Amino acid sequence: MKALRIVLTQNEAHYRKEEAQTNRMTYPLPPFSTIIGAIHRACDFKAYNPMDISIQGKYGSLTKQPFTNHCFLNSVMDDRGILVRMVNGDYMSSSYEKIAATKKSQGNSFLKGITLDVFNVELLNEYRELKKLGTDIVEFKKIRLDKIKNLFKKRKKTIGDKKKKLDKKSVEFLILNKREEEIKILEILIDNKFKNFKENKYEKEISRYQGLVTSLGYYEVLNDVKLIIHIKSSDEVLNTIKKKIYNLKAIGRAEDFVDVEEVKEVTLSAVINEEISSKYSSYIDINLLNNESIFIHKNSKSKVMGTKYYLNKDYSILDNKRIFNKKKVFYTSKFNVDMDSDGVYLDEEYIVNFN
Repeated sequence: MKALRIVLTQNEAHYRKEEAQTNRMTYPLPPFSTIIGAIHRACDFKAYNPMDISIQGKYGSLTKQPFTNHCFLNSVMDDRGILVRMVNGDYMSSSYEKIAATKKSQGNSFLKGITLDVFNVELLNEYRELKKLGTDIVEFKKIRLDKIKNLFKKRKKTIGDKKKKLDKKSVEFLILNKREEEIKILEILIDNKFKNFKENKYEKEISRYQGLVTSLGYYEVLNDVKLIIHIKSSDEVLNTIKKKIYNLKAIGRAEDFVDVEEVKEVTLSAVINEEISSKYSSYIDINLLNNESIFIHKNSKSKVMGTKYYLNKDYSILDNKRIFNKKKVFYTSKFNVDMDSDGVYLDEEYIVNFN
């Protein structure tokens, strides 16, 4: 079996677990989707190219790095947090301008200017004017618009009662029917005009203003990382990866730079030895553990120790959503294989298991 072997190192790396938020935990090795995505970007693939991946490696130590966690509130709270204006409110963007921040845990007010650090007076005044406009809109609807709509309702009821007593072919019925239609058109016109004003002059603009709170969190960071990646795919894809792999700049975070030490086309062979020991930690297909294709020693009753993970590999689009194909794997660092092991191959000193 032909495959491409890539050996790379990273001074530090963080392969984020999706469920970890405040304290961002890392996988011990990058998930399959992380590797596949990084390779597709490096090769400038415009569409997904099917490939199977084997990932193994090691790291020197695990440390924690602090970061500021930003959380946008569902609505602006007048007495807490940081008032910001999104730079581009029409798109999904996290860029913002700071306007003002509260100084105390309570008793602050963006609207009244109580105990604030103000960074942009002009935007703060614009926010206050919009809030005032919002109050005016509510008052206008309550005092004037609702009264007009109630008047329309009464007139339509009066006309409806009169029509019930008339012949539908009579002139008077037709006049009343026309008047009823005019009232309905006027009602819709006024309603749409109010909705358009409210949406364009208030709702769209006020939605750009959001409340932001920050907290201190921590990244788990792997140091002195070495990865050995085997890729199985078509000859065309493997040749492209071989040519463009040095375009690969980072795996994990954008700052987790990589140094590609080797890229080599290799031929994998079946295991013919009585026992071969792993030299690196690996993601192993969980079935190899269940059917005892990996073991501590052939005659040992001890079981292979490790951690089970469900890792993303590739995805399909369903109803405009990504549906990931997940692989159930076993992360372990100490295991053996032999000639009876299914689903494993040898590449010099590396034990290879594709997922």
